[in-house]
Amino acid sequence: MRVNRIVGGLVVTVVAVAPWAASPVFAQQPVVYPEKGQTPQHQQADEGACYSWAKQHTGIDPAVAASPPPQVQAQNGQRVRGAAAGAAMGAAAGAIGGDAGHGAAVGAAAGTMAGGVAHRQQRRAAANENAQIQASQQQALATYNQAWAACMQGRGYSVR
Repeated sequence: MRVNRIVGGLVVTVVAVAPWAASPVFAQQPVVYPEKGQTPQHQQADEGACYSWAKQHTGIDPAVAASPPPQVQAQNGQRVRGAAAGAAMGAAAGAIGGDAGHGAAVGAAAGTMAGGVAHRQQRRAAANENAQIQASQQQALATYNQAWAACMQGRGYSVR
C-alpha cells in the first residue's frame, strides 16, 4: 500500500510491505516439488545445474542482483552556497544603492531559499533514481527466476 503525505512542504510516499517480503529474493523464491520421485540430493544437483544454466542464459547472477543497490543521495550545502552567492550579489547591488550591508542580508536570505529549493529538487531526483534502480533489480530477478523455473520444469519438477 502506498500513501502520500505532506510533511514540511514535501510530499513523502509511505510504502507498507509485508515483513516476509523485505528481501526481493525471498519475495520471488519459487516452491519446487519433485514430480518424478527425485531424491533431495538429486533435486539439489538439478537446482545447482539450473542455477548455472539460468545465470548463463540470462546473464543475471541472482546473488548480485539481490544485493542492495547503492543509494543515490542529494548533495548537502546548497543553502550555504546559495546564501554566500546571494550575499555577494546583494552586497554588490546594495553598494550601488548605498547600503551594501542591507543588500548582502537580503541577498543571503534569497540565496538560502534558492539553495533549499535546489536541495529538495535533488532529493526528489535521487528518490526517483533509487526507485528506478530497485525496479530494474526486481525485473532482473524475475527474468532469472523465469529461466530457472523453466529449467527445473524441464527436469521434471513442479515450480510455483
